[in-house]
Amino acid sequence: MAEIIDGKAIARDLDEKTKAELDALVAAGGPRPGLAVILVGQDPASEVYVRRKIKACEKVGIRSLERRLPAETSQEELLAVIAELNADPQVHGILCQVPLPAHIDTRTVLGAIDPDKDVDGFHPVNVGRLSTGTGGIVPCTPLGVMILLETVIDDFVGKDAVVIGKSNIVGKPVAMLLLERECTVVVTHIYTENLPEVARKADIIVAAAGAPGLVKGDWVKPGAVVIDVGITRIMGEDGKEKLVGDVAFDEVQHAKAVTPVPGGVGPMTIACLLHNTVQAAKAIAAGPVQDTSDPYADAPDRSLIYGAGEGASAD
Repeated sequence: MAEIIDGKAIARDLDEKTKAELDALVAAGGPRPGLAVILVGQDPASEVYVRRKIKACEKVGIRSLERRLPAETSQEELLAVIAELNADPQVHGILCQVPLPAHIDTRTVLGAIDPDKDVDGFHPVNVGRLSTGTGGIVPCTPLGVMILLETVIDDFVGKDAVVIGKSNIVGKPVAMLLLERECTVVVTHIYTENLPEVARKADIIVAAAGAPGLVKGDWVKPGAVVIDVGITRIMGEDGKEKLVGDVAFDEVQHAKAVTPVPGGVGPMTIACLLHNTVQAAKAIAAGPVQDTSDPYADAPDRSLIYGAGEGASAD
């Protein structure tokens, strides 16, 4: 039987570390980290996600600010709200919940958030810095994936990793983080030929395609580690709705370890959002880096995904 990677327990541990770091920051005279969440319209799933994030903030001591806007809000009005939050010294993290209404351009909105307050890690500046290993805020779900992998893999060097899905939110940043750990990474997508054969070679599989049950048992070699990022609500045989992932969970019990759905990656995403918010508050409080000769000078603390170290090597 595969080891079940308990995302809930690991997220609780991370929350405790985040709270301890926050308490130390405040005790030293630093600011109490503040997270602003913007919700445009009344998308039911977004409503649930926002409530969870606000509740999670309360648990670790982050000050939360919720800005709810009607669905008919114009793009200019939304950008004005973001500009206001960018300038607010009590706000250290800004999260704009997606999807946005069709008349608003998501890329424009996400690009308007101050990169230093972009705790989702979606701003082009943070994406670029992640890809070059020169700092930047790491997107929450990919960061969570790496922390989960750290619990079952001692040495990443030379491991074959297959990332199923090439989204900007998960697939691409996960691939870059695995490359930083010296894995050999293959990113697959809807047009990849012989996907089962590609997956069978992997020591690590990160499934993030949004396709329920895509990864079958014969796609996974014995001893592989499988991280299931997908989550889809389907109707079960009993007529009740249930959540399922991209991996046929019962078929991959010959793996070394696998994450469940729910209870795997999901809790880590929110825990990493809180972590990113505290890291952003610390960086903002410290002020601009004076010595710009070192491109890694303002790199965030990535000890969560590098064991005792604090970042990738410069090569």
